[in-house]
Amino acid sequence: MLRLLGWLFGFGMFAALGAIGVAAIYLTHVSAELPDYTVLKDYQPPVTTRVHAADGTLLAEFARERRLFQPIETVPPLLVEAFLSAEDKDFYNHGGIALDGIVRALRDNVLARMDGNSSIQGGGSSITQQVAKNFLLSSEQTWDRKIQEALLAVRIESTFSKDRILELYLNEIFLGLNSYGVAAAALNYFDKALYQLTLSEAAYIAALPKGPNNYHPFRRPQAAVERRNWVIDRMVENGYVTTEQANVAKAEPLNVFPRAGGSQLYSAEYFTEEVRRELAKLYGEDQLYGGGLSVRTTLEPKLQEYARKSLMDGLISYDHSRGFREPVASIEIGDDWGVDVSKIIPLSDVPEWQLAVVLEVGNNQASIGLRPDTVAGGAVADDRVVGTLAGSDIKWVSKSVQSFLKVGDVIYVSPVAGKVGNYTLEQVPEIEGALVAMDPRTGRVLAMVGGFSYAMSEFNRATQALRQPGSSFKPIVYAAALDNGYTPASVVLDAPVEIRNGDGSIWRPENYAQQFYGPQTLRRGIERSRNVMTVRLAKDIGMPLVAEYAKLFGIYDSMQPVLAMSLGAGETTDMRMTAAYATIANGGRKIVPTLIDRVQDRYGVTVYRHDQRLCQGCEATSWTGQGEPVIVDNREQVLDPMTAYQITSMMEGVVLRGTGTAARVLNRPVAGKTGTTNDYKDAWFVGFTPELAVGVYVGYDRPRSMGSSVTGGTFAVPIFTEFMAKALEGKPPTPFNEPPGMTDAWINPNTGTTASAGEGSIKEAFKPGTGPNSMTSVIGIGDINAYDAAQRQQSMQQEYGQSITTQPALQQPAAAGQRIYDPTTGQWVARGGGGLF
Repeated sequence: MLRLLGWLFGFGMFAALGAIGVAAIYLTHVSAELPDYTVLKDYQPPVTTRVHAADGTLLAEFARERRLFQPIETVPPLLVEAFLSAEDKDFYNHGGIALDGIVRALRDNVLARMDGNSSIQGGGSSITQQVAKNFLLSSEQTWDRKIQEALLAVRIESTFSKDRILELYLNEIFLGLNSYGVAAAALNYFDKALYQLTLSEAAYIAALPKGPNNYHPFRRPQAAVERRNWVIDRMVENGYVTTEQANVAKAEPLNVFPRAGGSQLYSAEYFTEEVRRELAKLYGEDQLYGGGLSVRTTLEPKLQEYARKSLMDGLISYDHSRGFREPVASIEIGDDWGVDVSKIIPLSDVPEWQLAVVLEVGNNQASIGLRPDTVAGGAVADDRVVGTLAGSDIKWVSKSVQSFLKVGDVIYVSPVAGKVGNYTLEQVPEIEGALVAMDPRTGRVLAMVGGFSYAMSEFNRATQALRQPGSSFKPIVYAAALDNGYTPASVVLDAPVEIRNGDGSIWRPENYAQQFYGPQTLRRGIERSRNVMTVRLAKDIGMPLVAEYAKLFGIYDSMQPVLAMSLGAGETTDMRMTAAYATIANGGRKIVPTLIDRVQDRYGVTVYRHDQRLCQGCEATSWTGQGEPVIVDNREQVLDPMTAYQITSMMEGVVLRGTGTAARVLNRPVAGKTGTTNDYKDAWFVGFTPELAVGVYVGYDRPRSMGSSVTGGTFAVPIFTEFMAKALEGKPPTPFNEPPGMTDAWINPNTGTTASAGEGSIKEAFKPGTGPNSMTSVIGIGDINAYDAAQRQQSMQQEYGQSITTQPALQQPAAAGQRIYDPTTGQWVARGGGGLF
């Protein structure tokens, strides 16, 4: 018997040693394949990039994994207690492996085998083990992976503090609704910061790690509530909350309101998308969607709302003048019209309008049913609201309602002011446009609208639409001339001219009114937008020079130096045109437009700043009686400040006397220029005050005529004016400052000659060494080719109420600074100030 016992003991010892050896070999094999857990020291989880307006308003978040890193010190104790109760109550006491969890896991696996289920049952993992799995291992359910998880957990515990492990866990774990980490979950489920969470909300978030889809708030609300309540009960057991607090929390509904992604300001979608593109260009997609960048943009939310409203009003007004086209859709109405119409998705960024379905029609009115709201989770709300669409409330349609609407038509409507239950018809415009508002001193884009609706079309017409600027390009030609010998009083001949193209064809530019007006001052030429004299002026100074100025101003990167380009025949963008005018407005300093003021990385370090001006004295550590810091503007001076003032003054005349007079209602100094392209396909107005530069463009996406009555002055200027009136409301008018060293003189705006101060004369600013002509008549040329002198006299009489004398030759010396024509050589001779061309 003793011998048998000895044999059994020996065999047992041998088997035990063998098992230990096998286990050692197995563990050595498994350990050899363990990943390096020390990488957790330098782990940087992908973090959401957040974009803010200038006032701090959140505009957008960009992330593949929506995560906001939260240091453990800032996580509320209530949330920590909820997670410990749900996942690992002994976290702060064990060494990485929860023995009770292992026992439960073994029990579950044994029971599963008894039921014929051979798969590995989950559960039993401590928080440290979950960190090991989430960061370093795959999610496959195998014994090897479970053993590796346990080994890594022990090693992690020996290297990192409990708080650091918990911090990694709370910031990495997936919690549904594309939420990674507890901070993102609080925002995405409840639109709250962590410190704002209630007991009920914290318990629900802590309930999600076991499987967010299993406890989805809308698809499985009952399971979600039960799991949340289970967590609350565990918190009571662990002494974190009282029974009374638990009962109150368990009685609450889930109250989940998913947070919308994308732009958080409905009027700023075009702006935020442009910012996204710029960030991707600067830092790449990985940094954009996972770098945790904090971006402060230039956007002013109030100005953005004004810009959107102004452009929408202009586009809608034009579209109404073209009449009603067709309904949004036509549907068959079933037992519940609310469900039927809810299938039609409205424009999310036009909240002023609602979709409605026509229920009955007759007697010049229709009964309509408003599209029901969609509640959280996608279900259609139960309420059904009906209203009346009366023909008398649709001012822009002259036909009876029953002649263009039928039962089942889905349309847009908006409430009629002062008539409860009454609505008027709305229609999405076919016409499109853009508006850019910029600080002319810095290039900061304060507002930008790229079209009627971003939800309908993401194409940004402010930055992506290449369109001909038409006459709004002319100030660049005139600025080049003023920088090179001309003055606002210089005279250019407005008469027929023929330009031979490279292919042998002849181009004969015409004025808008298809008339010619004879000798014109540069001021008159820009105020009345004379095409022919602009071509002559460009021909005289040379198109290579004009092309160079266009490049300096940023309108074109490489403009073809042909005369047609002087009339704005090249294609550019609203953003570029606005920046060019801002350059003029600030005295000639080159403007590089920006939508981004500053970018900080996840640690708060500034990695980008738009303002590159030098600040002398800003680095002082203390005040020792020194003067104020000095900001040094180191931007390129692309235009003489005196020239900038002269062209600004001339463009003031556009508003006071020329093609932009609709902007006079602003009752403040405004400079700008209209633009209308061939066949009325594009309409522009770009203008500015000392505080604000604004560019407005309108036209069809597929270019076609808008009608002969549609010009920059009739379409774009009213949009500009509506925006400026709101943007500058309450601000006193600011004059344009004349640079020191210039000489003021009163001139006759018709002839460019000296005049007495009074009605009809204009005070003009001249550079040193230049001035107006002193001659009493305009110098002309005897042979002006195909120009009919009688027609010129008639045109001048009609325009100015006086005749202009044409002389066959130069009668007296030109004043200093003039350009004069020498008939003996057929050449123009530079003398400075005035002249005739």
